[in-house]
Amino acid sequence: MMRRGVLVAGARPRPASIHHTRPFTTTRHLLSNSKVDVLIIGSGAGSLTAALRAKHHNLRVTVIEKQPTIGGASAISGGGLWIPNNPVSNVKDSKQDALDYFDQAVAFLQEKGFEFRPSDGYPDYYPKMKGAMGKEGGRTIESRAFNTKRLDEKWQDALPPPTTPVAIYTNQAPVIMRMTSSVNAFTQSVRAVLPSVLKMLIGQKPTSFGRALVARLLYLNTHSSSPTDIRLSTSLASLTIDADGTVTGARVKTPTGEETITARSVILAAGGFAQNASLRQKHLPSPATTTWTSSPKGDTGDAVVAGINLGAATALMDDAWWGPTIFDPVTGKPHFALIERSRPHCIIVDSARKRFMNEAESYTDAGHDQYERNEKVKAIPAWLIMDSNHRDRYMLGTGLFARQKPPKKALEEGKMFMAGSLEELGSKIGVDVKGLKETVEKYNVMCERGVDEEFGKGDSAYDNFFGDPDAGGLNPNMGPLNKAPFYAIAIWPGDLGTKGGLLTDEHQRVLRKDGGFMPGLYAIGNTAASIMGRTYLGAGSTLGPAMTHGFVAVNHIASQKKP
Repeated sequence: MMRRGVLVAGARPRPASIHHTRPFTTTRHLLSNSKVDVLIIGSGAGSLTAALRAKHHNLRVTVIEKQPTIGGASAISGGGLWIPNNPVSNVKDSKQDALDYFDQAVAFLQEKGFEFRPSDGYPDYYPKMKGAMGKEGGRTIESRAFNTKRLDEKWQDALPPPTTPVAIYTNQAPVIMRMTSSVNAFTQSVRAVLPSVLKMLIGQKPTSFGRALVARLLYLNTHSSSPTDIRLSTSLASLTIDADGTVTGARVKTPTGEETITARSVILAAGGFAQNASLRQKHLPSPATTTWTSSPKGDTGDAVVAGINLGAATALMDDAWWGPTIFDPVTGKPHFALIERSRPHCIIVDSARKRFMNEAESYTDAGHDQYERNEKVKAIPAWLIMDSNHRDRYMLGTGLFARQKPPKKALEEGKMFMAGSLEELGSKIGVDVKGLKETVEKYNVMCERGVDEEFGKGDSAYDNFFGDPDAGGLNPNMGPLNKAPFYAIAIWPGDLGTKGGLLTDEHQRVLRKDGGFMPGLYAIGNTAASIMGRTYLGAGSTLGPAMTHGFVAVNHIASQKKP
């Protein structure tokens, strides 16, 4: 099925006499061992799908999660699922094979009671490419809103806080974030939030996005005669191997001590290394920092490092799921600026006051463009320049509503800038004053024609999805910057997580540098090198493969004869 391309450098396998990934010393209490068929490290959507599939095959399974909350990055994500055909595979593959695997995984979850819905109208990220789906959408699906009261109380408490006050869907978010911009947008927004509000009025607790995805999977794993063994606040200390190099389980840290869990197979599904400063400095482009990432705090690369320490091959360690990020002027927290930059009446410029990208392009491409531009001209940070048309119609981040004045503190501390003219704004942010005005004037002329002659903003269905069709312009993503006061906020190359990880084969077995596989060890999700290469083809391109690969890995484990 979908596989990685050429193997790249990785450490050689350690001698067979080494039985764990690092020295094991502790003064804490060592708990008695436990034994399972499948040990899953991490509790995201891929992990919980794998656990559910293991139960289907009557395999004993344990899931451990480092954090006190469940779901990892999956639970705070948009929750969409998308599966592509891998174009860089070095094995025979076809789109039909990929879709067959996806269909099997989705059908399995539906049979278990999982309720999906299509994200209608959500286009692929490159809708002009052959085989892509444009404004009709159709390749992204998501969980229907889930009433978290169906979960036992302890699992309700284990979910991270919701990202929105009411349950909405990914294809509804763009219009809700401009709900005060027009009567049409307001009407659509009310229709979108009303079902959730009505459920709340009768005592339900509906949730959506990735939180609903994880909650549903958690419910299916825990509401049965044999609930899945899920252990929170339990982290991977090291993998264990036998004299032949077969992975035999793991040593884990618990709140009360350390324990060895023996397993026929271990699935590493604990994310990447977005929150590991030293690994970012070693592998990712400069400047590299954990400050801009939207990934959860537990995303520190434990599983990736454990595999590397056993000699696993890796790929794409220098890449991430990039995206323009701002610091919310109200909350002060990093905010993945997916929608704001796609609206009319704004541009992104570098320190030389030049545009260098299509502001509405897919977020991973935008991150690549920002790092590439920074090699020539300082573009980290870049600047999102807006006029009052933008601020009067659209939200900025999650805290600053349309027409709301920026907090005085944010302006005083330089978290956001406001000025009566473009010249004054340029002076405040330290870019070429005359040049900024010239760039805006040139852009305004293009807005009159509705054509971005420099970068093609608004030329694709993906761009338009996050635009504003009610703004009155010829192009839903373009509008002149001509109304004072003007605003600026720094744009940083943030991310949703890292792309690099352990190389795997078609069964998700972890590969060594020589191309052989590591018996007993599997990897999925961001712990494995992404099948996407350096692209991001559609919404859900991380979660879709993670869940499918969890399904695939367990099927392979189940097919192996028990010793």
